[in-house]
Amino acid sequence: MSAVWRASRAAVKRRKLQTTIIGVVVLLSTATIVVALALMAAAAAPFDDAFAQQNGAHLVATFDSSKVSDAQLAQTAHSQGVKAAAGPFPEAIVNVPDGTRGIAAGPLTVVGRTDAATPVDQVNLWAGRWPAAPGEIALNRSPSGSGSSSSFPDFSIALPDGSKLQVVGFASSVSQSGDGWVTPDQLTALHPKASQMLYRFAASGTDDDIRTDVATVANDLPQGALTGSQSYLTLKKDVASRTNAYVPFLMTFGILGLVVALLIVANVVSGAVVSGFKHIGVLKALGFTPNQVAAAYVLMISVPAIVGCVIGVFLGNLLAQPLLIGAFQGLGVQDVSVAYWVDAVSLLGMPAVVALAALGPALRAHGLSAAQAISAGSAPRAGRALGIQRWLGASQLPRSISLGLGLPFTRPARTALTMAAIILGVTTVTLASGLTHTMTAYGNAEELNGTYQVDVNVGGHRADQPAPTMSDAQAESMMRSLGAVHVTASAWQNITFAGTTQSLNGLFLRGDSESLNYTMVKGHWLDGPGQIVVSGGFLRQRGMAVGDKVTLDVGDKQVPVTVVGQLMAYDPDGVLSNWDTLMELTPAQRASSYMVGLAPGADADAFVTAFKNQAGPGLYPQKHSDELNQGTLTIVSFASLFTLMLATVAALGVFNTVVLNTRERRRDLGMLKSIGMTPRQVTAMMVTSMAVLGAVSSLIGLPLGVLVNSLVVPAMGRAAGIDFTDAMLNGWHAWLIILLAFAGVAIAVIGALIPARSAARLTIAQVLHSE
Repeated sequence: MSAVWRASRAAVKRRKLQTTIIGVVVLLSTATIVVALALMAAAAAPFDDAFAQQNGAHLVATFDSSKVSDAQLAQTAHSQGVKAAAGPFPEAIVNVPDGTRGIAAGPLTVVGRTDAATPVDQVNLWAGRWPAAPGEIALNRSPSGSGSSSSFPDFSIALPDGSKLQVVGFASSVSQSGDGWVTPDQLTALHPKASQMLYRFAASGTDDDIRTDVATVANDLPQGALTGSQSYLTLKKDVASRTNAYVPFLMTFGILGLVVALLIVANVVSGAVVSGFKHIGVLKALGFTPNQVAAAYVLMISVPAIVGCVIGVFLGNLLAQPLLIGAFQGLGVQDVSVAYWVDAVSLLGMPAVVALAALGPALRAHGLSAAQAISAGSAPRAGRALGIQRWLGASQLPRSISLGLGLPFTRPARTALTMAAIILGVTTVTLASGLTHTMTAYGNAEELNGTYQVDVNVGGHRADQPAPTMSDAQAESMMRSLGAVHVTASAWQNITFAGTTQSLNGLFLRGDSESLNYTMVKGHWLDGPGQIVVSGGFLRQRGMAVGDKVTLDVGDKQVPVTVVGQLMAYDPDGVLSNWDTLMELTPAQRASSYMVGLAPGADADAFVTAFKNQAGPGLYPQKHSDELNQGTLTIVSFASLFTLMLATVAALGVFNTVVLNTRERRRDLGMLKSIGMTPRQVTAMMVTSMAVLGAVSSLIGLPLGVLVNSLVVPAMGRAAGIDFTDAMLNGWHAWLIILLAFAGVAIAVIGALIPARSAARLTIAQVLHSE
């Protein structure tokens, strides 16, 4: 074995260029695979781990305390199928007033519990302490979420009756069983109208299981006692949707990278065998067995592959970390590192796959006898596809071009491997361009880019900002007098569906909301009171559909509404409604911001300056920046990065092919130069030999990329709960198709240029010396 190791180590040192190519190719491919596998593993694992650690509730159920007693609720812990239960806990909804520091205005679901550790839903108290006396509250905050920058709470919440709740702790519940917890005595002072039970069931793996469990519990109680329930599967889907959006395109890029890496490794090893026939013969003449020769070649490839794999795993971990943190932020999931098995599979699997790709060419070296290898390495070749080369030579093409066009036919297997790598490179570029178009169009629609030009924020919602002296009507009138064509007032209000504990983000609009051009997938835009529109993800997670009726709840008031439309949006917890609905919930609410549309060509900066000078304190105008949202930027950035990586890998495959062709044809190049071929003609010949492969590869890779895009991008949307419109999915304009048609040529020329110029610099003396 020591002899094999010495031979392979010498080959690694001798073939530095090919060794580097293999290392870089494996590095980039491994990094892509690690990121894809990490996000796929993270789609459920961190939530499952946190759920198991906290003994989370399969079901959080809310009951009308006027219809059922605590004793009856406690008895449901023994209902059929119930493994464990906690409660009943009194529950009230407190309407937090606007302007409270550290917490959003709106309903706050408060539960009375004496301890964080209960048989079900063992809340993680990560800062401060648990409430021990009336007047204290612990808020549900995630260590990785917003508002967690302070390690200790130091503010209070004003209640409508004038009293205050001092925040004494931050805790996180993976079951989202409440927005805050107080002592039972304090909860009594809040006049609770509901009671909460937390259940774990024997069968809970599907939505049907949960529905059956809910029916079993409800059947043991008076009719109408159960007012609402929240399944842990809904929360799990919310978590999964944040990572699943990335998985389809990352897995596609990962697979493409892996296949390209295998093609290039096979090409490199095949070229090493062909160009090293004489070396193989010498090894066998020295006593190396066929198995040792094959092992030496496999080992020669494995050394750079292992090094590249190790670095690629490290790079993949760095790239995956920000995606994981963003996906789980605010959900109480703290361990968002790349799973150990992902690194292990990559570290063991990639070198094994590379070695497998090297095995075929190595077996060719295995089967050659010493005499065959030495004669094959030293005897002049008669050439292949001589007829094609003669036909091209008889054409009117310049000699350097005709020779270049015929060169790929001399090594058809190598040409096929190189073309396959370029085809996949073109496929990747095409996929990335389609993905970028879709995500950019989606991001612009999501952020309402181009629909208005000025944002006006209203003060008084934060302790450090004064309230405006103008009323809403006066502010809107001034905006229109300064040239505003469309003015849409908006206000955020936390809401819940009656009978549930999960907070929803309510956005209420007044004025020219039609001018914002929200993209509707189903139903229609708001055109009257008592209506809401939500995203497809919102509907799917809650098993709802357009036309369903629900009740919005802010604690002391409830309003029935109808789902009249499905938005093309991501937010699975967002609800859009009109101002009439808001006035029924909170009549004193005023606008928190304005979206101002100006006439075409109007100067937004001039409008902002004029408004500042006349509006007085409490109104803060600024020019609207048409920027993409963070999720869109992340996907486009990573798609661009991986496209660059895989295009580089494909170009390295071309680079390797030209290097091999140059080494094999040194004698031919010397002869051509001796009869007058210039260095520029040599460069043109070598580049042409690859450019023609790039052109043919574009013809194949372009439609393949369009096909892959048509499968991957809608899958991304479904995973994230987004229904892309046809216009977003079909961005294949004529100019883009023409540009993509040159992608293969660009990859081929870039990969061929450096070794072609190196070949052009070879002198006749250098060639004769090598002979």
